[in-house]
Formats: sequence, C-alpha cells, structure tokens
Amino acid sequence: MDNELIVEKSWWKRNWKWFLPTFLVVFLLLFGVILSSSIDGNVTDIAQAYSDNSLYEKAIEKAKTNERVIELIGEIEPIDKLAILEGNAVYSNNNNSVELSIRVKGNKGKGKMDISAEKNGKEWEYKKINIRIKEPKEEIQILKETIVQK
Repeated sequence: MDNELIVEKSWWKRNWKWFLPTFLVVFLLLFGVILSSSIDGNVTDIAQAYSDNSLYEKAIEKAKTNERVIELIGEIEPIDKLAILEGNAVYSNNNNSVELSIRVKGNKGKGKMDISAEKNGKEWEYKKINIRIKEPKEEIQILKETIVQK
C-alpha cells in the first residue's frame, strides 16, 4: 500500500478560468456605469476646469486684494489640482459660461470660492466671485454681479 499524499490544487488554480473574465466584465460594467451616470456631464466639466488654469488663478488674484479675505484667510495659497477635483464645475452656453466652486486655503484659514464667469474670446469675464467661510460663518463678496436695467 502506497501512502502517497494527494495534494489538492488551490482555489485560484481550479477557478481562474471563470473568475478572471467574470471579474473583468463586472469591473468594466461598473466603470461604465460610473462614467455614464455623471450628473449633467460633471466629470467632463471638472476635467475642463482642471485644464483651464487662468479661470481660477485670476479669480484668486482678485481675492488676494480683498482686506476681509486677508484678515480671515490670510495669504491664499496657489490652488492645487486636488482642490479642483474636489470642487464642482458646471459649464453651459457651449462651454462659454461656468459656475465653479473650489476649496481655497490660506495661512490663517480656509473656505470655498464660488466663481461665475463668461468667456469673451479667450479671456474669462467674472460676473461673481465669493468666498464662503465656516468659522466665522461669513460670505465675502469679492466681485458682485451687476444687473443692467433697461
């Protein structure tokens, strides 16, 4: 009588032929659902805002001149790319209008900057720039939207 030990194959070696294709199909379906379910093209809007540095850099320059911003937030740091990805961007009017909200941080505090702008040629014209701060709860208007009455 032989006392040979029967070695069973591992789960992976027995099941890889069906598991791997199933896993890939499920992954691709989930990835497709995530991309297709973006609300009003928000993924593409954020990607566009991510690539348009002048849009938020010029707004930051305007905010740096506001005394109240300097008092509460301090010197505003340059916007990092993660702040744009965390924010919200909605383009409209053939990508010539934008509503953007991004995180801003200074040496004294932090807040959210809301920008409303329209493109005139290659330059952005700002309609509204606000900074919202939680502590103390305050909204600082850097640039107000002016309504022209006829």
